[in-house]
Amino acid sequence: MSLAVPSAVQPYSLNRLYIGTIVAVHLLGLMAFFPYFFSWIGFFTMIVGIHVFGQGITIGYHRLLTHRSFKTPRWVEHTFAVLGICCLEDSPVRWVVIHRIHHVHSDHQPDPHTPLVNFLWSHMGWLMVKNRETHSLSAIEKFAKDLLRDPFYMYMEKRPLTHLYIALSQLPVFFALGYLIGWIGWGQASALQLGLSMIVWGVYVRIIAVWHITWSVNSLSHMFGYQNYKTDEHSRNNWLVALLTVGEGWHNNHHEDPSTACLQHRWWEIDISYYEIKLLEKLGLASDVIAPRHLRRAAKAA
Repeated sequence: MSLAVPSAVQPYSLNRLYIGTIVAVHLLGLMAFFPYFFSWIGFFTMIVGIHVFGQGITIGYHRLLTHRSFKTPRWVEHTFAVLGICCLEDSPVRWVVIHRIHHVHSDHQPDPHTPLVNFLWSHMGWLMVKNRETHSLSAIEKFAKDLLRDPFYMYMEKRPLTHLYIALSQLPVFFALGYLIGWIGWGQASALQLGLSMIVWGVYVRIIAVWHITWSVNSLSHMFGYQNYKTDEHSRNNWLVALLTVGEGWHNNHHEDPSTACLQHRWWEIDISYYEIKLLEKLGLASDVIAPRHLRRAAKAA
């Protein structure tokens, strides 16, 4: 733990938008400790939502948009992007910029979130201050020009409030769903309580969980675990993170071969996200799925 923070964050300037959002959602999530806001329907909605919306980040933002490890029809790609936006992890373009910079400078000083500064910095501290490189127009032009060719992403970058509207639209949708289920199942007296539980658990708690699961890839997977490959940075394959992220925790495999859609390089390194990409391929909703490098070499040799 001997690396200085990126020079682009100095002198420090608080990122009030990120701080406000992170603090506000965590405070709202505390409502989950009040029995009135609990329901088993809301709880299991949260569990399912962690996976469904989380795949907006894992499959959408990461493997599809950042690394282009497979192709989909535009409407499928945009659906994953909207799911990612609902996780409040910034716009697709800015997420891609940060992650591509991370790969270029992984665990060196310009890396936006290396744990070689310290654990807290890599997990969430880097979000609290403005990074003048990752949020510059020149970085967007350099690292995300391919996304800006799509009018969908260009529109959202020109009108950033669009992300807010998409994220806030979750609240009436989840409330209405819970209210309707409560009304049909138990009558009007239960409808309001179930609707509110769907907001607290299905939205607030789910967003918090997805945040920390995503951030654990930046922190834990660069600190603890084993390496299949000797790369020029500190990425690790971490069982716990792989379980929580349905595959992203095989992070050393990923840094060895970022372009592949599959992070499973050994038979027991289960990558559920890859299986779901292959399912999309079977359904005709994905194509040009890039296999791991060792399989590509074997196919070429054959």
